[in-house]
Amino acid sequence: MQQHIYYIRYALQFAGMQIPELVTAFNAQVQNRGWSSMRAYHNLALIDEFQRRSIDVSAVSDGKTTSFAHPVKYDSEDNRLITIN
Repeated sequence: MQQHIYYIRYALQFAGMQIPELVTAFNAQVQNRGWSSMRAYHNLALIDEFQRRSIDVSAVSDGKTTSFAHPVKYDSEDNRLITIN
């Protein structure tokens, strides 16, 4: 299936970021209640980039849905995101 142009743009943007920048991008979405297709493309591309780097996102995503209820930090030792409560 062909990806949407906005997803591709976000994916390219995230591919050029360092992990701390990706974490900042994730945390910018925390508690954001607004919704649009652009935000959906952004968030999907962001989670996909974490996974492309083999970062464990299981603290925030079950593979179908992603929770932006809590900010995260990157645990480099375990290569995973962990929520900050």
